[in-house]
Amino acid sequence: MSPEPRRSRAGLLQRLRPRPVDVDLLHETATAVLPGLATGRLRAAVLADPARGPVLVLAEDERRVRTPLRDLAEDMTDAGVPPTAAAVAAALTDLVATRPVPDAAAAASGVAVLDWTDRARAAVGWRVVVRRGERTVGWTPSDRADAAVVGRTRAAALGRAAEAGGVLRVEGPVALWSHPGAPMLASAALADPARLLAHIADAGLDLAEPHVVVTPMRPVACASAAVAARLGETGEACVRLPWSRLPDLRWL
Repeated sequence: MSPEPRRSRAGLLQRLRPRPVDVDLLHETATAVLPGLATGRLRAAVLADPARGPVLVLAEDERRVRTPLRDLAEDMTDAGVPPTAAAVAAALTDLVATRPVPDAAAAASGVAVLDWTDRARAAVGWRVVVRRGERTVGWTPSDRADAAVVGRTRAAALGRAAEAGGVLRVEGPVALWSHPGAPMLASAALADPARLLAHIADAGLDLAEPHVVVTPMRPVACASAAVAARLGETGEACVRLPWSRLPDLRWL
């Protein structure tokens, strides 16, 4: 039997295997990029660790993230990040943008939105998020945040939600509310459902038995019960709720 097929298969596997991100390249890129990403209370740096080698440290108030560069390089390789300075710099920027949200930041600028309650995407609940550019990052209370702090932060986030902005578009019997700057913020309008209904009425759509179809990161669809039921049959993961259920959704 000719050995050609075996060489062909080996060549294909070699092409499919991701090129590894080199730890030295990651270290060099992080040293160049991180100073420009450290703003306000955030400290971002690569520090020496006698046991684990160089470690990426992100520290902001009570939040601390320490990741060995060798582990981070493997994660980037698994994620398909090309082993170039530009691609690694972009991945580091994204990593810093998704760092944990400190309690103080959530209290100062958190906004209430609806998010999936679990991986099954069968239900949604309220979550406090902080906007970082076009990205929104969910807040998980730290061990230092007692019930009073959590309650005040959530109440303030609900208050900001109504002012988060958005764009209304009416398509036949359906009103679509979206947020062009940060898609996750579309559902923030549901924190004040009466105000959203008033916007929809001003646009010429009078909803009977208003229901809402929620898919986090997508525009919120508002329609009558019958129309909303049809929207929920598209096959895309979504949650359909009567207007009256919105205040009863749990916090995540």
